Amino acid sequence: MGNAEPRDRKRVETRHLARVPVAAQLEVLDVVAGIALDLSEHRDDLVRSMSGLLAGEIDQLNADPQLVSLLEASVHGNVSTILHVLSNNISVEHLQPTTAAVEYALRLAQRDVSSHSLVRAYHMGQDDLMKVFYRKVEELNLPGAQSMAVLKHISDVVYSYIDWITLYVFDAYEQERQRWFGAKGNVHSSTIHGLLNGTDTRAEAFENEVGYVLDQAHVAVIAWITDSGHTADLNHLDRAVHSIARALHADGAPVVTAIDRGTVWAWLPFGRRHPSIDTEALASSVPADVRVVIGLPGQGIAGFRRSHEQARTAYSVISRLPSRRQRVTSFGDPGVAVVALLADNLDSTRAWVGDLLGPLADDTDQAATLRTTLSVYFDTGESHLHTAQRLNLHRNTIKYRINKILGDSSTGLSRHSKLDLALALLVCEFLGTQVLRDPNESA
Repeated sequence: MGNAEPRDRKRVETRHLARVPVAAQLEVLDVVAGIALDLSEHRDDLVRSMSGLLAGEIDQLNADPQLVSLLEASVHGNVSTILHVLSNNISVEHLQPTTAAVEYALRLAQRDVSSHSLVRAYHMGQDDLMKVFYRKVEELNLPGAQSMAVLKHISDVVYSYIDWITLYVFDAYEQERQRWFGAKGNVHSSTIHGLLNGTDTRAEAFENEVGYVLDQAHVAVIAWITDSGHTADLNHLDRAVHSIARALHADGAPVVTAIDRGTVWAWLPFGRRHPSIDTEALASSVPADVRVVIGLPGQGIAGFRRSHEQARTAYSVISRLPSRRQRVTSFGDPGVAVVALLADNLDSTRAWVGDLLGPLADDTDQAATLRTTLSVYFDTGESHLHTAQRLNLHRNTIKYRINKILGDSSTGLSRHSKLDLALALLVCEFLGTQVLRDPNESA
């Protein structure tokens, strides 16, 4: 598999010049600057709301936590730039695109996400932002003529910026798409995607082009680099996948395709046997800066797809946890599939965890200690002795903690089933701060 180097952004054509809005009167600029400065104080909330809207409306974006994270960074950069332009009366023609906006466009191109999704996101963001400006102007109760002048200037600036940045990132997208899919190691990408999404199910054509037999058992793998300093070295990931294939004694070479500069999808062939996967044992085959998720073995074309879907389900959970130390995770690991379903609706899951665990859902060291103790206690069949041995603590310490957790009526934990409590603890272990609550906001 070839090495895909980072794209040189200087090669992106900058022939697209921004349309410069008509100069506004000083009193209009003063009002606009005040509105922009006021919104700047709430920028993070604005970015979070807009990012959630875009991710929810565009299916291809919401399917991958890393794309959502990049989307939010792009939204943050664009919103910050617009507010800065409005608050300081900066000419749009002097702007340079934010790194996050360009990187987001490149990543969509690398992942074969339609350019329509890229353009649509900008237009949806423009519409959402203008609604915020309309509300702010309405709150000022300005005279009719002044209100219209303020809105016209804001609208002109926002339109000019969106028109310019959309053309710029679209150009970057198209250049990256041509470069990426022409690169060695990515030539099979469209064929693999066609098999996965059902648009091309011809096994013989797939096998002839890719050189991989479908009528056998497959184990799907997703590998990505956690160290941003190595995102350009896809060979690093390729070697990691081949190392896993050797450790599992695969029947042949894996098929590997790059999804972006720091992520690959792969399938390992196993003939007629279904291998036993020990993720702890596989960890030694994976470099420290690489994380891997694995699907369960599957047979034939259906198994090729299903194992990949399982790997993506595990990826949707694990990729949310950049600090997770475990290098290899399987879809078959306890709790992964269930937590992935709960992670699809974080707001509801966070509320459920808070209602169930009470003070144990607080994001504090003390609550974390008690969650770990209770989780191990359930995992060991409610044995104080085995819990103490697992945690390397005295048995009386464990008994004290368990009595404090379950015996204290103020926590309310004793009212809930042990199955629900164990699941909530597992969710906290996987999703961490995404479902825990600020202790200052605890009821």
